[in-house]
Order: sequence, then structure tokens, then C-alpha cells
Amino acid sequence: MAQISSSNGFKQCSSPSLATARSKDVDKEEALQMEAEALAKMQKERGIAGSKQTFRSVSSTRQTAQTHNKQDHDLMVFPESDAKRMEDKLSTIDIEKLTHAELEKLLLDDSFESSKAPTLPVTPILSPSLSSQFYLGPAGQRGQWTPGIPAPVTCTLPPIYPSASYTKQTGVFQNGFHPSMSSYHSREPLYLGLPRQSQYISYPLAATTPFHPQGSLPIYPPVLTPEMAKVFDKIASTSEFLKNGKSSTDLEMTAIKSAVSDLPASESCRDISKFDWLDLDPLSKPKVDSVETLYKAEDDGEMASSLTAEDPWDAVLLEEKLLVTCHLERKINGKSAGATVTRSQSLNMRTTQLAKLQGQTSQKDNGTTGLLTENALLQEIEGQNQELSAFSQTVTKLRTKFPYADQQTNPGFVLSPIMLQRNISGESTSIKVSIEIQGFQQPVTFTCDVSSPVELIIMQALCWVHDDLSEVDIGSYILKVCGQEEVLQNKHCVGSHEYIQNCRKWDTEIKLQLVTHSVICRGLARTEEDDRTPIHLTKHLYKVEKPFREPIIRCSLEELLEVYHKQTEIALKNENQHKAVDQLIKTVRKICSTLDGVETPAITESVKKLRRAVNLPRTKSTEVSLKCGDDPSKSSSASLQPESPLKVSIDQLTRAVEALLQLHMNSCSSSSAAMSPKDKSTKEAWTATEHLQFTVFAAHGIFPGWVANYEKYYLICSLTHNGKDLFKPVQSKKVGTYKNFFYLIKWDELIIFPIQISQLPLESVLCLTLFGILNQSSGSSPDSNKQRKGPEMLGQVSLPLFDFRRLLTCGTKLLQLWTSSHPNHASGTASKKGNMERIVLQVDFPSHAFDIEYKIPQAAKTTVQHSIETLEKPMRERLLAILSKDNTIGLSKEDKEFLWEKRHYCHTHTNSLPKILASAPHWDWASLPEIYSLLQQWPPLSPLAALELLDSKFADQEVRTTAMNWIETLSDDELTDFLPQFVQALKYETYLDSALVQFLLARALGSIRIAHYLYWLLKDTLYDSKFGVRYEQILGAFFSICGKGLREELEKQTRLVQLFGMVAEKVKQTSVSGRQAALQSGMERVQSFFLKNKCRLPLNPSLVAKELNIKACSFFSSNAVPLKVALINADPLGEEINVMFKVGEDLRQDMLALQMIKIMDKIWLQEGLDLRMVIFKCLSTGKDRGMVELVPASETLRKIQVEYGVTGSFKDKPLAEWLRKYNPTEEEYEKASENFIYSCAGCCVATYVLGICDRHNDNIMLRNTGHMFHIDFGKFLGHAQMFGSFKRDRAPFVLTSDMAYVINGGEKPTIRFQLFVDLCCQAYNSIRKHANLFLNLLSLMLSSGLPELSSIQDLKYVQDALQPQTTDAEATIFFTRLIESSLGSVATKFNFFIHNLAQLRFSGLPSNDEPILSFSAKTYSLKQDGRIKQVSVFTYQKRYNPDKHYIYVVRVLREGQAEPTFVFRTFDEFQELHNKLGILFPLWKLPGFPNKMVLGRTHIKDVAAKRKVELNSYIQSLMNSSSEVSECDLVYTFFHPLLRDDKVEGIDGIARSTHASPSSPTSGKVGGEVKLSISYRNSTLFIMVMHIKDLVTEDGADPNPYVKTYLLPDTHKTSKRKTKISRKTRNPTFNEMLVYSGYSMETLKQRELQLSVLSAESLRENFFLGGITLSLKDFNLSKETVNWYRLTAVPYL
Repeated sequence: MAQISSSNGFKQCSSPSLATARSKDVDKEEALQMEAEALAKMQKERGIAGSKQTFRSVSSTRQTAQTHNKQDHDLMVFPESDAKRMEDKLSTIDIEKLTHAELEKLLLDDSFESSKAPTLPVTPILSPSLSSQFYLGPAGQRGQWTPGIPAPVTCTLPPIYPSASYTKQTGVFQNGFHPSMSSYHSREPLYLGLPRQSQYISYPLAATTPFHPQGSLPIYPPVLTPEMAKVFDKIASTSEFLKNGKSSTDLEMTAIKSAVSDLPASESCRDISKFDWLDLDPLSKPKVDSVETLYKAEDDGEMASSLTAEDPWDAVLLEEKLLVTCHLERKINGKSAGATVTRSQSLNMRTTQLAKLQGQTSQKDNGTTGLLTENALLQEIEGQNQELSAFSQTVTKLRTKFPYADQQTNPGFVLSPIMLQRNISGESTSIKVSIEIQGFQQPVTFTCDVSSPVELIIMQALCWVHDDLSEVDIGSYILKVCGQEEVLQNKHCVGSHEYIQNCRKWDTEIKLQLVTHSVICRGLARTEEDDRTPIHLTKHLYKVEKPFREPIIRCSLEELLEVYHKQTEIALKNENQHKAVDQLIKTVRKICSTLDGVETPAITESVKKLRRAVNLPRTKSTEVSLKCGDDPSKSSSASLQPESPLKVSIDQLTRAVEALLQLHMNSCSSSSAAMSPKDKSTKEAWTATEHLQFTVFAAHGIFPGWVANYEKYYLICSLTHNGKDLFKPVQSKKVGTYKNFFYLIKWDELIIFPIQISQLPLESVLCLTLFGILNQSSGSSPDSNKQRKGPEMLGQVSLPLFDFRRLLTCGTKLLQLWTSSHPNHASGTASKKGNMERIVLQVDFPSHAFDIEYKIPQAAKTTVQHSIETLEKPMRERLLAILSKDNTIGLSKEDKEFLWEKRHYCHTHTNSLPKILASAPHWDWASLPEIYSLLQQWPPLSPLAALELLDSKFADQEVRTTAMNWIETLSDDELTDFLPQFVQALKYETYLDSALVQFLLARALGSIRIAHYLYWLLKDTLYDSKFGVRYEQILGAFFSICGKGLREELEKQTRLVQLFGMVAEKVKQTSVSGRQAALQSGMERVQSFFLKNKCRLPLNPSLVAKELNIKACSFFSSNAVPLKVALINADPLGEEINVMFKVGEDLRQDMLALQMIKIMDKIWLQEGLDLRMVIFKCLSTGKDRGMVELVPASETLRKIQVEYGVTGSFKDKPLAEWLRKYNPTEEEYEKASENFIYSCAGCCVATYVLGICDRHNDNIMLRNTGHMFHIDFGKFLGHAQMFGSFKRDRAPFVLTSDMAYVINGGEKPTIRFQLFVDLCCQAYNSIRKHANLFLNLLSLMLSSGLPELSSIQDLKYVQDALQPQTTDAEATIFFTRLIESSLGSVATKFNFFIHNLAQLRFSGLPSNDEPILSFSAKTYSLKQDGRIKQVSVFTYQKRYNPDKHYIYVVRVLREGQAEPTFVFRTFDEFQELHNKLGILFPLWKLPGFPNKMVLGRTHIKDVAAKRKVELNSYIQSLMNSSSEVSECDLVYTFFHPLLRDDKVEGIDGIARSTHASPSSPTSGKVGGEVKLSISYRNSTLFIMVMHIKDLVTEDGADPNPYVKTYLLPDTHKTSKRKTKISRKTRNPTFNEMLVYSGYSMETLKQRELQLSVLSAESLRENFFLGGITLSLKDFNLSKETVNWYRLTAVPYL
């Protein structure tokens, strides 16, 4: 027969001793033919591969883990052991006298384990399971010739990888030849090396394919002493052996005994040694299936040769004999050929994948030993990922569209942003501009119109320089902003620039500088060299501070492999082998650690064999003659020198390391299909009927901290599309941890989803979430509540089921699962720096003989469009109601079904497309043509409406690409406003290369401002545990194209931020007394940075700083201890730059809130409403740190109020007086008051809509120009700050009496307050029109990780706040009620008071002149008033001023007084006393206070009677408590008689009768105007009473006005309608709707509206203030009429 000859002259033959076993299966000719085919195929493949070498794989099985009961027995340990010591130990043991318990103790001894004989798996065949496949490293097994052909004996290397119990014969020829197995015998050690560094490599290799070792290494049996055999014999009878080593039934035991005893000694099966059964490692315990395979082989009488006698008894017998061993591979070849038997029986794994992995064996010309070079491997790891490679090509192509020479897209400087706004009619539009011109000492100043183009301004400025402009190239000049590195845009009008608008807002001088293009710094422009530099996605990431542990660092891995080579030499030569092998194993451990802690079973097994080898004596040199059988062409014989077990073990370990590297290379590849042959057939996904299934194998690299804290682990496997689960998620079994080098969690479990592959949408994503079940008995747990806690989420990872080439995922995947930084997680989850660690999840997907490809269907050709008017009325109304909804949030399942059914009627409602697509019932292959047809026919959406299509609800690539086409029209300045949402939307892209990524990179190439903010947003999202790696790849692409100048600038900014962060951390951690010194030394270090660099600020790329002003730097005293940083502007014409730097707080929420407020402001400005909003910049620069712009000349309300004492928050004048201090003239104060009214209205609306809570006077600020603004947005979307069980933010928004004092210009309401209300309502209605935009923007941020924006419920808060289904008039009424509620809220003032107390908590109680109760002007004490002997609630009285209410009469008797005094207190005043007592005495248990809430329509008098009893009980408890409480100033101030107590009618006075109704009111003076809105719809007349102004009264006192209306004629007064009463005002605001239902238009035209304004009096008759009569026939009732009407002395009812 033909022989396979290797280049070193050795020949490989097959064993003659097995000649008879399978002659009936394959005859000689067939075998020869198969061999020839195999050789031809190998030659062909070798020709293609050139000198490339790939890994070979040995046939093996993996033994699957058993569920373990005892934690002690779960860990596989590798202690150091000494052979001699073990031998001594055995010689001292009297085996016969040992009890079973003592034997078991010996068995469990750590040092005993190392002396075990090397183990062989049950059946050394190649497992098709891909998790096994990757563990099938390069081993030296050669193919076995069929025993039917006489051939020499072959010595086969034992498989080194445990595998599953279900097995499959893969890639083996019918005659037994295995194409993956080398025909070359090696007698040299294998090395892992580099071409340029290793002496073992004689020529360079191609970089794309790794170089693989060749040759099988014979292993000779280790010597096993009779003493040890005796120990094993005895152990065989122990319970531990019976439990772990034997099958559970007697039948199996009998079968195994017979299998061992019936075989001849020379041929007995040694694949499962008895000693191997004793191994306590659950990973290596064979399953019953494996044992069945063993004795089935014996029954069939089929024997095969194995390499070593691993059975200890046989080892003694065979010490000097020829090695012939039992081999079970043939049994599988014979009986199971062609069958698919896998660990997970239903998996159908691909064979070509394995063939590719095992590779084609190539041989060296010079005949030297085959060596592995990791240089080729590492290059492949870097270059293999096809998705990254394709993405690089896309980025390269993208860059060519933006050549460096194009100054339009590569100006090299920052353009000033544009903000188009509607001019407010009547406003002055001229501005004064000051322009610096080179050569002129003084700036040129002139006045121009805001609508003037910038080019016109340049021409006007040039007129000062040049007499004749015809010779001047005006286009070469630009206007630079003084103090900032930004220029105005020549094509736009001057007033549209944000810089100009801000100057007008702050009333500051507009300062510009005239420069030419050649003069301005273009340091950030890309150069020719930048355009020529190849795209490299990782090259520039090394300077970026990454939250995740660094991936494989190539140089360190090369160093480790070099160390490994040296140690293998030392181990082979050194006499002290124990130490050398120990060092070698430590290096292997380091290599595994570098590769994410993945330790394959191959490495585990090799290490164990190596330890055993070094603990056993060496065999004598024995020659083994291999006789060759008959051969038609030639025959030869060869003699081989056997190699030491140590050398064989080291070579085996080398191959295991090589396999691990290969495994990582393959996991880096985007798809295992990448390694399949190009001519592999494909199958379309829509025809695939197989169910989706995969095997979850294990999680590698588990942290030790988890082992202590968690008892069990499980995975939740969910299949998602469009952000929703396609099926109910599947939960894996719960398992514990195992220990090899590292901890791992092993499931080895098949997961099946009940969905056919044909039904999967292209963008289907498999999401795996790891949960840990807390260890209930863990005493060391830092959290004592853990016993009551449920499972904790430890991490999550996602994988698209179809890769970027639309091929179905197959093969083994190593998925990096990053652990989130949850505070309850074990200490092992993050390093000291808070960096996140990853564990590796191994998932095996089925491999098929063909690729399953998803081919995107074409859009359906049909064109169907209908008019909505053709629908029947009920259907039309229902459809319009659904289309009018702002967002998909409120759509029910029935709504969606109806909308999808009627989709062809909706084309005229363009913005309804997202709702219709969200209603599509299916997104599988069959449903797409109809969806795509709809998409193609749909009219284009506006960019902001198309933004919704980037949400998680729309994963489809075609939909997202169409959306991006529509969004392309967005300007750069608009894009900057929405950039955070675009960056978050990247998470919803299924693949790296998408239209969205290309759009962002293209815009970054064309605008430095966008590039700047895109960098900081991408950098901030690197901390996302699930998507951080993707953001890193996009950031790498950004760095590759942005140019060297901008890249270095951003690196400088990053360094500056790191320095500020270190200083801020140091100052925060230092004690209060040492903080100034810490700040000083830290800032000096930052100053040294500025000695070498100027640097732009992360907050704004236009601001350039050249150094620090250290003297002006300080820190704030709040909890976070933020730094105030003062920087000197690099532009000499600029002012000092002041920023705040914070650590320890997540500023992303502040960024989002400020972004929303900025967008609101732009909406208002575009509608002509300038609310003078203060918009400051805030930027998160890393995890829990960031920078905030400081607004100059501003103070917190607390600081202003406490100038008037700790109770300044209860006074009305502080704000007005503070503004007067900075605006002394009447004109200045009037302007500041106006700024206050407008900005306060904007703040009220913005904070209400966004649900901004935790509002106190320390986070509301006032500029001395009167502009009010909010800071610190730590609580929003209605997540209120709690004060015990008391919600601090009980008012809808902050509007206090001191703010109303500034708005009104005094204590009394004026028409200025009506202006404030109108501004609020107008602003509120403007935002309501854009509700969908805000809901979309917030929805895109749901995945950002913000704790208060994480669910649809948070979005519903904003939706509800915007009152989506109400009309503008109803919304106006609603917001007016909110204003009234906020203004009347004592809670807000009380909240401010709490904050003042908290800030002054060490200064004791306020002094006497500082009252502590809002209704008392002073503070009183026991010393002043005398001790109270007795106090009780005597009775209650009804009062009518300001509204009908009850007041409680308290009887107070003091020492030395004969008569008691009576004080009158309201329920709210009792409540204030109770609340303030709680603050002053937090440790004192307050008596129960009556509940303020009254449910149902309980009669108010009954409530008062009940409360009288409860309040009396409360007072008795209070006065009987400790003297510290009962005699405190707060209590005595409460019971001190006030001026109002003396004025009341007295205890005997009779309150006005409840039945006394006003008779005909008396007529007084008449005057003033009323503002009404009159409209008619749905048979209903709406009269909205808005405002009344300038009312007059006879006595000059302020009236209590209300409005009454009738529709005349009305003889029975049935049309009477009334508003509520406004108290003590001549300028009331009502905004109340009076409704007349059931009137036809004809009826109303015959009616008159009579309106009367009256004053409600408590002690006399109501009197008439004026009225009007309006004939409704004069009104066009089909539209709303809003007008002021003068009040006259008309007759009234």
C-alpha cells in the first residue's frame, strides 16, 4: 500500500495487530482509492495555502459536568507536589490496615492528586460540538489506517481535550484516514515563537494564517510502582470511588468489570482509567453515555490502539513491554459513521468549519520540526474580523468625499452657531457693533440692522481701511468673535448668530475682529498627510481612558510566549524539573489570564498530565520496532526513539496553548462562516425550517468575589426585535462555579426557541443576561439585607443572529460580557479605578453544510392610496383620534391593528408613518415587501419627525436608512442640539457599519464643532457595559479620519480633564482645613500643563485657555465639593473663563435637562417669544465627573434670602431689594424686573414639563440683570426628593411670594402678573405643539443608563404634563390653576426654610428679630410671655375671608393671669408648627397629626368638628412632653396673641350665617376692562374669562372680584354661571371657562351675553364693579375671538 512519507524520512504506518477487526467494511482497493483522494485534496489545498499552516485538531470528547452538591468538591486544584515525597508517603502507609474513611481522606488529599496517572477521555473522537471544537487544539494524533490493511503499528497521542458524551465522527475518510491529522513524526519539542525573535523559526510566514506544528508524538507509559497500584486497588472499594468513578447501577458496574477483565493485558482498554474516575473535578467525570460507549465497544470485539497504559494495574504489567492499547475510535467509525451524534443531540454541526480549523498540513523543506508562531496568530487576531475590515473600507471611502483641500468642509476653524428666530414685532432691530481692525488703535464702531448679512458688515468695516473696494477680495475676509476662536458665517445675517443673540440678551457690547483667511489659525484643519494615512481603527485609542480592561496587548502576549519557550527548554534540560514545570505552568496561567481568563479543557488536561509526568520516574529508553506490512509499491521499516513523558506532556501543552490562541482568533472573527471555503453553498433563510437553537456552554474568568457572594448562576436568553421580545425569554439551569486556573460557570445546556429560522427578522438579536443567586449563608456579606434580596443581574451581552453579511451565525462564539458597576456586586467586578471587567461567555451555534443567507426582499409593486374622507364617519373619527396622538406610547393593541388595517388612508398625515410602522404586526421576510412598499411611497418626513424612526422600536435597516436620508437635510447647528440622541441611537443599530454611523462621521469631517462634541459624547458612552466596545470602534474610526491637528487637540483636552479630576478628588477627600492647600498644590500641577500647551475647553471648542489664574480658583462648600476654575483667555481681547469641575456626580442628567430647556427656548424664539432664558453649558467628561459653565454676576436665592435672616424665605422683599441694589435707576430696575418676569415664566414651564424636582433656594439662581435660572438637575421626570415621608416638592413648580413681589412690582397684584400668566400659558401651549419631539428625544435616551429615565413610565410623566388631548384654552386654564397652586404653596417656602436651616445648622436658633413662624412677625419665648398653665382647642368658627374656611379658637391660660386669652389659628398654621417641630427636634417622636387630605364630599363642618378633637389631643400631647419641646420658642410663638387675634369679633361674635346670600348688590364706582375669549364648537358656547384690569371702588379698598354671566333672555336664571373669587385685587386673573352646552348656532344668535363683575364681601352685601352686554349675533362663532372689553354700569341680574 501507499505510504505517507514525511520530509525527515520517517514513515507512518498502521497497526497490523488490528488487521482483522474491520476487513468486512473496507477492502484494500477502496482504502487505497480513498487515500489517493485524500492526498490529492491535501496537495490541492497545500497549493492554495502556500506556506500557510493551520491548526490540527485531535479527535476527542468532552466530559460534561455533573451537578455538584458539595462546594469543597467543585474545585479542581493544581498544588505543587514532589514525586519523591509522594513515594515516601506511600511507602509509609500500610494499605491493608487503612479503613475506608482513611482511604477517602487520602483520596481527597490535595498532594495526592498530582500523582494520578494521566487520563484519557472515553472515546478519542472528534466532537462536532463547536465548544469542543475550539478546544481541539493541535494534537499529534494521526489517522488510523483501517485494520483490514496490513500495516505497521501506529502510536497515537492521547486526546488532550475532554469533550461531550455525545459524539460524532467528523471529517474522517471511510478508510479511517483523517485529513486533519499530520503524517509527520516529530521528536523535537514544539515552540510558540516569533519569526524575528525566535531561533526556532527558519523563515518568515504569511501573516494571515497561523503556522502550525506537525507530527505526532509517541507517549510512553509512566512507571507506576506496585505500592501505588496497591493503593489504587484499595481505593477502588471506597465509597468515594463508588460515588464518583462508578455508574449508579450494578449492571453498569458489571459491564465495566467484564470490559477490563476479559481483555488481554496488552490490549485492555485504558481510555477510562480507574484512577481517572477518582478525579473529583466535575468537569472530567464521564457521563453514563460515555461508559456505555466503552462496553459496547468491548461487546463488539473491536479493539484499537491507544498510546499509554493509563490504567494503573496495566501500567505495572506493561512497564517494559510494547505499547498496544485499546482504541475505541473504530467503534464509532464502524457503527456510527454518517450519524450526527453531538453533545446536544439536535445540533447539526458543520464539518467544513472543523476542516478549516484543523487546516491543511504543510511540511517544511528543511525537515526541521514544525513550530507555532504566534506572530501570525496575533496578526490574524487583529486582521480577521471581517466586519471591522468592511467598516474600515467604508470609512476610507467616506473620507475621500471630504478632501483636505476643500475649505468649505475643512475650514480648520470653528464657525459660530446659527439660530434662526422670528423677529418680535415692534422690537428695535438695530445693533451696535464694535470691530477690531489690524493697524487701527481704536475699534471701529457703527450701528447696523440685525438682518444685515455678515458680508455687508465686512464691507462696511473695509470702507474704513480701503478707499476703493473694487480691488478688495471681500470673500477673503471674515469676522472673528473677540475672546473666542470662532468666526461668523458670511452667508448668514448677523443677528442669526448665537453670539450676537447672547450679547443682546445680556446687553453687552458686540465685539468682533476683522481678519483674513490667511491670518486666522487653521491648526485643526486636515492635511494632505492626514488624507493619505491608512484608516486604522485601534491605532489612536491607546490614549483614550478606557473603562474596560485592556484587550489582548500583543507585545505582552509575545513576551509571555517567549518566556514560555525558554521555560520549556529549561524544563527539558533541568534536573530540578519540579520547579521548572511549576514556572511553566505559571506562564500558561498568565497566557490564559491575558486571553480573558479562558482556560480550555485542553489546557486543564495538559497541565494535569504535565504535573503527573514530572512526579513519575522516567522510563528507560526502549526501542519499538514497527513492522511494515505488504505494500504494492514499497515497504520500509523505521525505528523510533521513544520520548520522555515530560517532553510529550510539554508538547501536548504547547498545542493546547496554540488551540487557545486559535480559539481567540476565531472569536474575533465576525462569523465562523468567515473561515469556510468560498465555494460553500448557501441556502436562503426564508426556506430554512429548522428551529433556532444553540448551546450555552460556560462563562470563563469568573471573579473570586462572586464565588463568595453568589451560590448559583443562571442565564436569561431572550430573542428580541424592535426592542421587544419575540418570545418569552428562556431561563437556563442554575449552576455553581468550578475552579481550574480560574473560576468558571459551566452550563453545557441546549436552548431551543420555538421559532423557525425562516420566521426570524434580519435584525433579530439574541440577548443573554447573567444573574447571580446570592449566597444565603455568606456571613461575610457586606450587605445584611442580602438574605431578602432576589437574584442580581451581573451583566448582559447581545449578538445579532445574522452577521453583517446577512449570514446566520454558526460555530462557537466567545462573547464578552462586561460586568456593570452595580454597588451590590462583588468586589471582583471592578478594579480600584472603577474600570469594568469582562467575563467570556461561550455559546455554540449549530454549523450546517451550507450558509444560511438572509436575502432582503424587494418592495411590493402595488400602489394603494385612499383618501381618509372616503371612510365612514365613525371609522374616520377613530382613525383621526389615533393619528392625533403625539407618540406611539399610548397606542393600544386594538389601535395598532386598526391603524395597520387603514394604513393606506393615512398618506396625507405624513407624520403618522412611525405610528403605522410601529403597528406592523410582523417583520419577518414575508411581511417586508408590503412594509417597504409603504416606505417607498410615503412622502418625506421632516428631519425631526424622522428622528423617531431611529428609536429601538425600528430595527429594520431599510427603515433606518430611509430615516437617515430624510435627516440629511438637518443643518450642522441643528444637529449639534440633538447630537446626544443620535449618539444613543447607535445602540439600536444592529451592525457597526450603518447609515447613522456614516452620517455622524461625515458631519464630523465637515464641522469642527460637531467633531468636538461627538468625541466627548462617544468618550462618555465608552462606560456603557453593553455597548462600550461598539462605541470604542466608532471612536477609533473618528480618530482615523479627523486629522492629526484635531486629534492632538482632543488628546490635550482629555489630559486637562484628567488633571482637574485628580485635583477635585484630592480636594474632596481632604479634611476641610486642608482643602485650600490641596487645591493650591493641585492647581500648580495643572499650571505646569499650560506651560507647554494652550488648550480648548471641552465645554466649548471656541474657548481657548493659555493658563490658570490660580488666585481666583476656589472650591464650593456643597457635598460634592466642586472646583471653581478660573482660566486666562488665550485671546487678549477675551475675558477670563470661569468653569466648575465636579467629581462624584453623574452630570449626564444635567446635560439632558439643559438640552431640553435649550430646545424649548429655540422653539419659543422661533415663535417670536423671547423668554430671556439663561442657557449655560454642561458636559460629562467621564464617569461621574464633568464641567459646568459658570454664569457671571449671579447668586443663589438662598444667599440673597439669608441676607435677611434665616427666615428670609418667608419674606416678600429680599429679591426685589437685591435687584434694586444692582439696578439703582428706575429704568434699570424696570428692565431687570421685565427680565425676571419673562425668565421666571420660562423656568416655570420648563421645570413643570420636565418634572424637575428637589427645587430649593440653593439651586435657583438670579443674575443681577434680573434673569432667573435653575441649576442642579439631579431629580427630574417627577422623581421628587423626599424628606422622611414628606415629599419636598409639593408645588407643581417654584413660584413664591417674593418672586410674585418682583413680578407685581409690589405686594398687590397688578397687570404685570397677568402678563406673567399669559407668558406662561403661551409658552406652555408652544411646547405642547412639539410634544412628539420631546417624547422622541427622551425615548432615545431610555438606554443611556440614567436612573430616572429608564422606562416608559418616565416618558408618560412628560406626556401627561403636556396634556396631549386638551385644547389650547383648556391647557391655559390648567396652567393658570398650576400657577395659583404654586403661588399659594406654603410647602415651597417651608422647603426653602428647611434648606436655610440645613445650611445654618450649626448657628443655633434664629435671634428674636428673626421670626420662626410665617404668620408671626417676631419670635417669643417663655421668659417674655410667662409659662402656659393650660391650653386647649375651645371651638371653631366659620370665616369668609379670603375664602370660606374654619378657624380654630385656642384657649390659653398662663401663670399669673386670671383670665385666659384666645388665639385664632388655621389648620395650615397648626401644620406649620408640627413640621417645624419635626425639624428642630428630629429625634423626638411627634404626636400624631390629623390627616390634611379629606376624601369624598365630606361636609366641611363635620371635618372641622373632627379636627377640633384631634387638634386638642395633639396640643395636650405636645404640652405634656419634655420641657425642652413644650417650652421652646417655637411653641410659645405659636400661642402668642397676634394683632389679628385682637381684631376678631371675639369668642362670642357670631360668624355670618351660611344661609345669607347676597341680595341685589349695591352699585359702586364703575371702571376697568375684562379680557374674554369666546368660541363655539360641538353645540357648545365657551366663554373664557381671562383677566380684568384697573377695577375701581368707592372707598379705595381692594375688592374681592368675581364674574357672573347670563344668556339673556333668561326668566328663570337657569343660565347663571360664576367664576371663583379673587381676593384683594384690582387686577384679577381668572382663566376660567364658563360653558353653555346644547345651544345651536341659530339659538345663540338670538341671545345676548350679560357679564357682571362683583365684589364678594364677608361682612356686607356684594357690590357691583361693572359689566357688559354682548350680542352674540355680532360674533363669528366659528372661530375664537379674544378681546378686551370696557366695563360699564349696565343693568344686571
